[in-house]
Parts: sequence; structure tokens; C-alpha cells
Amino acid sequence: MALTLGRKPGEKLYIIDPNGEKIEIEVVKGDRNKPEDYMRLRVNAPKNYKVLRGELYTGIGNNSE
Repeated sequence: MALTLGRKPGEKLYIIDPNGEKIEIEVVKGDRNKPEDYMRLRVNAPKNYKVLRGELYTGIGNNSE
């Protein structure tokens, strides 16, 4: 499943597993006037989840496209 959406600073999205555990992702910085700038995101996940930047993820089963 893929989801593409726009978010403004302060807006959030949630990833919720079948057990009800959730990962919260919040946009904390962005500038619509400078689209070349990157966004700052805050990820709040349970401690049993690993949160890695894409360039560090080399795990088995990585199906990145």
C-alpha cells in the first residue's frame, strides 16, 4: 500500500498496526515558498519499532522501488 499526501507544519499522520500500536508522524517544518527545501518530520513510535533513515536501511526483504 502506498499513500502520497501533502501536509502542513503541525499536521500529523498515523500508521496503526493490527494490535493498535501506532506510529505518529508530524511535519514540524516546511516552506511552500521554497519547494526545493526539505521537510522536517517527527516520528513517534513504540520502542519495539526500528525507525531508520532510508539510506541506512539495508535489511533483508527490503522491497524498495
